[in-house]
Amino acid sequence: MPQYAIFIYSDTTAEHDAAELAEHDRHSDDLIAAGALTAAYALSEPATAKSVRGDGVTDGPFTESKELIAGIGIIEAPDLDAALAWARQNPATRHGSGVEVREVAASYDRYDSAFTAG
Repeated sequence: MPQYAIFIYSDTTAEHDAAELAEHDRHSDDLIAAGALTAAYALSEPATAKSVRGDGVTDGPFTESKELIAGIGIIEAPDLDAALAWARQNPATRHGSGVEVREVAASYDRYDSAFTAG
């Protein structure tokens, strides 16, 4: 079954309260219960990022943007329409941010020791 990466964006100027974070947890629970979620990662604050370009390393994210990626989820879905249906349920879409969906073209899992091309 195809896999899709869902990039969850967050407004770096927004406050995120416990109720909003609980919505994200419930959404993750729904994906897990449906058997769609294969991996998910919440990222640390953008201020902790380091960007590498050529020989240099700089503090913070490389981009000058109000919205930055806050997390990444990998789901399995039969097609893009099904992946988009899951993405539309992400709480970020109701809290002033959004998500981006891309099909995974290739993957490697160190526990599987196999490289898979889409």
